[in-house]
Amino acid sequence: MNRKILLALLLLLFVGYAGWSFADSVTPYVGIEEARKSSSNVQVKGLLDKTAPAPHMEDKDFVFTLQDEDTGETMLVRYHGAKPDQFDQAHHIVAIGHFQDGAFGADKLLIKCPSKYEQQK
Repeated sequence: MNRKILLALLLLLFVGYAGWSFADSVTPYVGIEEARKSSSNVQVKGLLDKTAPAPHMEDKDFVFTLQDEDTGETMLVRYHGAKPDQFDQAHHIVAIGHFQDGAFGADKLLIKCPSKYEQQK
């Protein structure tokens, strides 16, 4: 086999694998309504719903209610882990996961704490 053809095939395989890996790692931001319909991993940004029952541990999951800033719609979030350190000071919360069994199963939480970005006095 010609070396150039072999090199072109290897390059094509590398580019295909890189594209497939990148597409798999992209997780889109969606609203709560879209998250309920999606079967793949998504990111949902919202606020802690202060009118819902207080966040608590249930089995090994940390459970809280997330509220969409725009629509006011709420959904139950089950984070597979302990309560994050800065959760009580959180301004915005981003949950990454997918909807299952009546709740959003989050594998990862991003806590947006406003005090982190304020200037120190």
